[in-house]
Amino acid sequence: MVIWAALAGFVAGVLVRSLAAGFATDPPDTRAEARRAVQGLLRRPELGVPTIELPTAAVFALLAWRMDAAYLPALYYAATAGAALCVIDWRTSRLPDVITLPSYPILALLLIPTGRLPEALLGGLALFVLYGVLWFVRPAAMGLGDVKLAGLIGMIACSVSWNAWIAAALAGQVLGALYATTLLVTKKADKSTEFPFGPFMIVGALCLAW
Repeated sequence: MVIWAALAGFVAGVLVRSLAAGFATDPPDTRAEARRAVQGLLRRPELGVPTIELPTAAVFALLAWRMDAAYLPALYYAATAGAALCVIDWRTSRLPDVITLPSYPILALLLIPTGRLPEALLGGLALFVLYGVLWFVRPAAMGLGDVKLAGLIGMIACSVSWNAWIAAALAGQVLGALYATTLLVTKKADKSTEFPFGPFMIVGALCLAW
C-alpha cells in the first residue's frame, strides 16, 4: 500500500509541476492564466531533477502509512493541491483562487466517508477566522490567500482531531518564524523582508499524520 501510494504521489508530482508552470507573478488575466495552467496538464511533462515529484511521493507514502483508509481520498487530494500551492506560492508569492476556492467543496465531499464532516467544517471556519483576524491586524504580514488556505488546512486537520488542528495551526507559524529568524541571523533579509508563508502553513499541516 505504501509503495503504491508513493508511486501515485510521484505521478501527482509530475502533474503538479505541469500545472504550476502555468502561473505567473502578476498575470494580466487570471482566467486566461487558469486555462493555460490546466492545458499544461495535457502537454508532455518536463523532465528534470524530481524536486517536486519526490517530496510529493514521500507525503503520499506517509499518509498511506499513518492514516486510516477513510481519510486517504481527501488527504491525497489535499497533498496534491498543497504541493501545487507550495510551488506556485514560492515562485510567484500567490495562492491562486482557482485552486483554493474549489478545494472547499471538493474536500467537503471527500471527507463525508470519515464521518467527521461537521467537525471539519467547524475547524475550517475556526482557522479561517483566526487567520482573518491576523490579516486584519497586520495585512502587510499576511495575504488573503493565506487566509483562504488556512480554512482548508483547518478542515483537513480537524477532520482528524482537534489536537491535530491545534498542531497544524501552530506548526505553520513556528516554521515561518524559524525561517524568518534564519534569514535575519544570516543577514539575508531584514525585518521588512516579505516571503511566501503558504509553504510553511502546508508543511506544518503534515504534523496531523503524526
